[in-house]
Amino acid sequence: MAKGKKKLEVVHLVCEQTGDHNYTIRKKSGGEKLKVKKYSPRLRKHTVHNEKKK
Repeated sequence: MAKGKKKLEVVHLVCEQTGDHNYTIRKKSGGEKLKVKKYSPRLRKHTVHNEKKK
């Protein structure tokens, strides 16, 4: 028997300092919220980005 595919959800990565939605990713549902250091074009440096659902 074939197993069902895992559903992917669309998630935005929001800059912690400016609140800008800089990145959009697809990830498996469930698990912990992402907290990643990414580049912020407005500040022109790397900042922490948090996961926020659409």
